Amino acid sequence: MSLDRSVRWRALDPAGLEHCHVVANAGDTRIRGAIITPDHGLFYRLKLDEAGHFRTARLERTDGKVFELFSDGAGNWSDDRADPLPDLRGCIDIDISATPLTNSLPLWRCDWIIDQPQRFAMAWINTDSMTVQRDEQIYTRLDDNRFHYAAADGSFERVITVDDDGIVLDYPGLFTRQS
Repeated sequence: MSLDRSVRWRALDPAGLEHCHVVANAGDTRIRGAIITPDHGLFYRLKLDEAGHFRTARLERTDGKVFELFSDGAGNWSDDRADPLPDLRGCIDIDISATPLTNSLPLWRCDWIIDQPQRFAMAWINTDSMTVQRDEQIYTRLDDNRFHYAAADGSFERVITVDDDGIVLDYPGLFTRQS
């Protein structure tokens, strides 16, 4: 994947704004973003390896709280003190609560067949509490630009619309793209 572009979203619930920039090439993918929510501002940096596997994240809120997460790309995780996070074993991708950008990570990495669901173990980061937990998610490609997203426990689902680069255009009730 080759990509070098900026993207903006408006968050709908709760209201907010995000601006991020994605640079992807044969060597890696780097993403930087800034989010403004009613409760805080947040800066984030993500790095994926050449296979599209998550490697590092740094989140820093304007109140000074910092959260860092590391993966070897094969499903083994650690925190900023290099302490292992066994509850995340087997997760390849992350999902940051305050941005739709991380929904693109499994979309970019996988081969897709229409109407064939794929299940992912995600490291879900709650930006309000600055904590991480395992979250099982299911994506099903509906057509060239729409994916059905569902929490594996059935508690949440949406049909997400993406552009030709696999970046979210519309996440009903949560995010809508501005540019």
